[in-house]
Amino acid sequence: MKSIFTILFCLLFAMFINGQNRYLTKSGAINFYSKAPMEDITADNNQVLSIIDADKGKIAIQILMKSFLFEKALMQEHFNENYVESDKYPKATFAGDILNFEAINETVSKQKVKGNITIHGITKEIVIDANFTKTDDSILVDGNFIIEIDDFNISIPAIVSKKIAKRIKVTFDFNHKPYHK
Repeated sequence: MKSIFTILFCLLFAMFINGQNRYLTKSGAINFYSKAPMEDITADNNQVLSIIDADKGKIAIQILMKSFLFEKALMQEHFNENYVESDKYPKATFAGDILNFEAINETVSKQKVKGNITIHGITKEIVIDANFTKTDDSILVDGNFIIEIDDFNISIPAIVSKKIAKRIKVTFDFNHKPYHK
């Protein structure tokens, strides 16, 4: 009986330790901004899932494309139906390594993140800079980067080409909290 209790305690402790090294947010924020000659376009998504594995220095992000909100309903409709084809490609993802993760502490530090981003069914390797801060109860990550829509096979009809930029600025802000199973 004593050995069964010891085994159960060890299993529970192992699960607790394992959970302490992962940080999660389900309410990460992503914004994209398109500056074009005729019209600027911006959209926000505050339902981004992101997880950091602190043991391995890895980060994964998943974005539901239909969760982007635009100022104009027509822009949102065109984004989902014509450009990113949200019914066919409902998610964008990123999975990568936080280089020099062990250097992250209470002071904001810029670290490189290298990994694969998938948008519109196309996967590209990218390296970006992100700001990291680690406290007792969170890992904060923010930054921005540029994507080229041509890299992801997103076609823009000639009739609206002056309204949509070929380069899109993506800004992100995540507040990861310890994950408990």
